[in-house]
Amino acid sequence: MSQTVKCVILSFALLMSSRSVLLAQEVGGIRGTVYDKDFDVPLVAAEVLVVETGEKTTTGDEGNFVFGEVDLNTYTLVFSKEGYTRQVMADVVVSAGRMSEVEASLAGEFVEMEEFIVQDLELGGGSEIGLLNLRLEDPSLMDSISADLMSQAGASDAAGALRLVSGATVTEGKYAVVRGLPDRYVNSQLNAVRLPTADADKRAVQLDQFPAALVESIQVKKTFTPDQQGDASGGAVNVVTKGIPEETLLRVSGQVTYDSHVTGKDVLTYKGGGVSCWGFDDGRRDIQGEGRPWDGAVGVTSGDGPMEYKWSLSGGGKHELDTGLTIGGFGSFFYERDSSFYDHGFDDKYWVEDPGDPMTPQYTQGSPEQDAFKTQLFDVAQGSEEVKWGSLATFGWETENHALTLLYMYTRAAEDVATLAEDTRGKAYYFPGYDRDDPNDPGNLERDAAPYLRTETLEYTERTTQTLQLSGHHTLGDPDWAVDDFFRWRPPELHWGLSFSSADLYQPDKRLFGSLWWAESYNPGFPPFVPPFTTEEQHRQFKPAETFTLGNLQRIWKEISEESEQYFLNGEFPFEQWNGQEGYLKVGLFNDQVDRRYKQESFSNFNDNVAQYQAPWEDFWSEVFPFEVDPVTGERQHPITGGEVDVDYDGEQEISAWYGMLDLPVHSSVKVIGGVRFESTELDIVNYPESEVTWIPPSTGGADPAESGRRRCGVLTG
Repeated sequence: MSQTVKCVILSFALLMSSRSVLLAQEVGGIRGTVYDKDFDVPLVAAEVLVVETGEKTTTGDEGNFVFGEVDLNTYTLVFSKEGYTRQVMADVVVSAGRMSEVEASLAGEFVEMEEFIVQDLELGGGSEIGLLNLRLEDPSLMDSISADLMSQAGASDAAGALRLVSGATVTEGKYAVVRGLPDRYVNSQLNAVRLPTADADKRAVQLDQFPAALVESIQVKKTFTPDQQGDASGGAVNVVTKGIPEETLLRVSGQVTYDSHVTGKDVLTYKGGGVSCWGFDDGRRDIQGEGRPWDGAVGVTSGDGPMEYKWSLSGGGKHELDTGLTIGGFGSFFYERDSSFYDHGFDDKYWVEDPGDPMTPQYTQGSPEQDAFKTQLFDVAQGSEEVKWGSLATFGWETENHALTLLYMYTRAAEDVATLAEDTRGKAYYFPGYDRDDPNDPGNLERDAAPYLRTETLEYTERTTQTLQLSGHHTLGDPDWAVDDFFRWRPPELHWGLSFSSADLYQPDKRLFGSLWWAESYNPGFPPFVPPFTTEEQHRQFKPAETFTLGNLQRIWKEISEESEQYFLNGEFPFEQWNGQEGYLKVGLFNDQVDRRYKQESFSNFNDNVAQYQAPWEDFWSEVFPFEVDPVTGERQHPITGGEVDVDYDGEQEISAWYGMLDLPVHSSVKVIGGVRFESTELDIVNYPESEVTWIPPSTGGADPAESGRRRCGVLTG
């Protein structure tokens, strides 16, 4: 082997070694072994879940597992395997360049004991045992998580708890996903009641608005049956709130959190940002008058991280009267203040332009052939602050065969988020070795090719959800009808419910500011008439589109409200057939009337095409942009005016359905489930565009925007 080849191999080995050391300093890992607790042997094919990231793995032949590259943080692990009791291990710390060692032992789900008889045993849905019973009785594939396990895993809301359910997860930290299917195929409910949503783009319910303090269990159905609603084809998530306790209780809990990424640190925020104690805006973010200059911050800054804490108060009980009537109630109030910050995020977009080509950065507003384009390789930092609070009140009456429950729940959440995204890697990709301090660098001579980009987004949002539910459960008399020992009807059951619910979103403040930056550039001039010179570094506008009249600064004010009136009636007729097994015939009705109101006002520095700011990349243009003054007129240079592209609308949706379903066990190991469901949906939408606007949204099909569009559809399932 020649000396030259040896040097190349040695350099490559040193390079790989250096890269490994750097990676080891930025991340750590988790490894360990899972044992069978009863026999003290390694447990094969046990599932290990990292709750905070959703990453899963299974143990090997020796019961071992490894998570190779994990960000530095504290994690919660969940160990599970069919036939074994699930175990939660909290506070697993991952340190830089080290593998955290853990060891878990799972006990089998069986108990040997003497024979005994239990009468009138009620298994509550807040325990794992009670939920196991529900899984056995439910005809669909159902999984669930109880309040007990949520508490052990440290889940703060329903969205966080859903990550603990096998086959389910969440997107964007709030929307349910079952078996990999997105939210449009998943139905989310509260106590089996379909809730409205104030989301601007989705029908999905935001599960992060239900704190763990109010949740008794979360039940996830993964297969469709006729008694479920039509949009549950991918699955259904039912959040069950806490009910009336069996014994009198009064509970107070509190928690103060030290977050090493936030508490006492400089975090991303903006001047005038933050949330009030109870999540109500104080008017600082009201719509500005037409033509007035911008008032307030348009870009991010740094500030002290807020304190994080939460507390809750709950109490209730029941009492049996001499008449046999039992009455009871339960009330709960919670309050939570939370925050987060990260400054190492990435939002990169790559593509393959032609089949067989390598992955390259996706470009917009031009192309490399034109020497004028923009890439999308953003380094992202984000800071958020949130306040959530609410209450739950339940009152019930109960006799031997009848039960009535009245429930009211209110939740409010206010969130303020500041996001900074910067693209500097695009220039380095297309101009290797790029030096922004060298005016003669090819990347500076081609100023429009992948320029530095900076976007700053300030978003304040208030969300409220409230529901009033009245439900009843009745066991009717024994029909006393049988066909010898072949077939016998059991007492039928009737379950009904009425609900009035609303969801509101108020977003008085979403500010977006975009800028691009050119470094100092050499210009040869036109000797001898124009001598060589350099063009100074400067910030320029970065707009959503190259020829769009919308400026590089926008403010969006939005208000969405949705109200729902719903009722359902289910009748279940159980029976016992020839081999002693029980089945049932079930029929039911459902109706949901939804009214939705959407209003949006957009503001921008329209047609502001010559604005620029001469300053280094490190100086943020957003700090002076709202206050720049025209040297001639003495007026601010960037007045904000209202846009004429907003289209408000009122919408109505009515869903009505009926179904019939049979659950027939024909053998100890064979069960037949079948039925039919008919569901119809009627939509009615009226658009209200801005005055003197001819633009019509594609969804109206080119019709008069002031006219309503009506749609009907029917679904027959079996």
